[in-house]
Amino acid sequence: MALDRLTLVNFKNYREADVHLCEGVNCFVGNNGAGKTNLLDAVYYLSFCKSHFNPVDVQNIRIGEDYFAIHGYYGEDMASCVVRKGKGKQMKWNKKPYRTLAEHIGRLPLVMVSPADQSLITGGSEGRRRFLDGVLSQTDAGYLHHLMQYGKALEQRNRLLKQMWEDRVWEEAMVSVWDEQLCQHGVPLGEARRRFVKDFEPIFHHYYSKIAGDEERVELEFASGNRPLEVQLMESRQADKYTQYTNVGPHKDDLVMRLGSEMAVKRFGSQGQQKSFALALKLAQFQYIDEHCVGKPMLLLDDVFDKLDMNRVKQLIALVGSERFGQVMLTDTQPGRVQAIFDELPHLEHKLFTVEKGEVYAT
Repeated sequence: MALDRLTLVNFKNYREADVHLCEGVNCFVGNNGAGKTNLLDAVYYLSFCKSHFNPVDVQNIRIGEDYFAIHGYYGEDMASCVVRKGKGKQMKWNKKPYRTLAEHIGRLPLVMVSPADQSLITGGSEGRRRFLDGVLSQTDAGYLHHLMQYGKALEQRNRLLKQMWEDRVWEEAMVSVWDEQLCQHGVPLGEARRRFVKDFEPIFHHYYSKIAGDEERVELEFASGNRPLEVQLMESRQADKYTQYTNVGPHKDDLVMRLGSEMAVKRFGSQGQQKSFALALKLAQFQYIDEHCVGKPMLLLDDVFDKLDMNRVKQLIALVGSERFGQVMLTDTQPGRVQAIFDELPHLEHKLFTVEKGEVYAT
């Protein structure tokens, strides 16, 4: 489903905005701080019921206001997200509220590409787990259920470990109860992640070669415990007792990324190789979601042209403007650059917008 129209009220630096989009490439140009990224974040809200950049909802309300509202029109359908101070968040589809926000996830598939994706390569394992969870939550409703229940069980087990440490007691039976819950929901998570990486790796290789050429060999590997989760939890109980924390399980999984078969991209990859790696991951994420969801995902590209030469920028726009990708929203600080590229690629359906201090103008 293409997003035809986006309206904002009191969202970040926007008092009001009403943006009509095309089904091809929509490019928002303007200076840093003008509000380009905020438009993309509003669209992200409509898919994930949260911000890509700031998880505290009320901090996304325009300064001095009590609420924000985002409405997206997808053909005859409408998604709405409203956040009010002191009253929380409400998500609606065609004006009908959801009972839980989880019901909405996957209805409007979307992939966001931003400079923050570099942390997938250089950051800790938590970001890479979020990447796995973000893909699988959009393509598998059962996965999202297990993920949420595992998180609740993990929180309760850690709370119990801390309480037992403070009380100077050890209740084996109580720990076993939460171990059963972790296994019930953690085992399906690990199996789904392992299958995903196996299916995802060839797609990733395809896009990495498109961006960086065929000369570099890259690898992805799912890193998890090599024994059944039940056994890992049992063997880790003594360590858990003293750390007051659950030391094993899916919350410790990682996605190992290598150049060749031995060199970690995080340690040995150049800036260009790391950027290419991150971009290939996100484009492969788009294709995977496209193949496993009803409806083509929207692709959001936020300030991805930095440190790319003009030829690579042109190749990237030509790639995302192809039939494979459908509707795209992107931001840039240089209007002349994107206009020159669109002039060279006249067959691409596109629309240019100028963004200035919370105002959006079609150009």
